[in-house]
Amino acid sequence: MMVGMEPHFPAGIRRLPTYAGRFEAHKLSAEGCEVLFASYPGGSEIEPHSHGTENHGVVTGGELILEIDGEERGFKPGEWYHISAKASHSARFEVDTHMIEFWFQDPG
Repeated sequence: MMVGMEPHFPAGIRRLPTYAGRFEAHKLSAEGCEVLFASYPGGSEIEPHSHGTENHGVVTGGELILEIDGEERGFKPGEWYHISAKASHSARFEVDTHMIEFWFQDPG
């Protein structure tokens, strides 16, 4: 858990393997998909990038400010977002934010 952030997800989820990346998350792997239970401290940003996975996610606390191909949109708890594979995107988090992210591998 990051310093200053309270646990958002239940203990069972926090016992899943830790994701080794730019943010705090616990990872559940399934065939063709990784599911991340992610937490981002307020004030953090993820620089513009792209990747080969098709991403869907839902905000469970806080707010995600997502920019995809130059268009910015905010997502609040209960709202789903989608990022197409190879789409350039960045994110910022003005408040502590928690999300469940589904990273689908290209079946091809």
